[in-house]
Amino acid sequence: MTIETLTTVFGWMSVINIAFLLISTVLILALKDWATTLHARLFEIDPAAARLEWYRWLGNYKIFMLIFALVPYFALRMAG
Repeated sequence: MTIETLTTVFGWMSVINIAFLLISTVLILALKDWATTLHARLFEIDPAAARLEWYRWLGNYKIFMLIFALVPYFALRMAG
């Protein structure tokens, strides 16, 4: 696999991950009350804990996306 191919793969992987993160954030913010009750009943937790878990999930997803998609993409861009 060439550096150009890897750069393209990591670039599109970054675009897809950023789009998924943005869509997830908008949906969680727009459907806040419905999603809170659904997840609180589904996992048998407090509604406040469900919201905390959403934000923790979004934060972790953002960190992993940066580490495993964006940083390799920029490193390959600089190397190529």
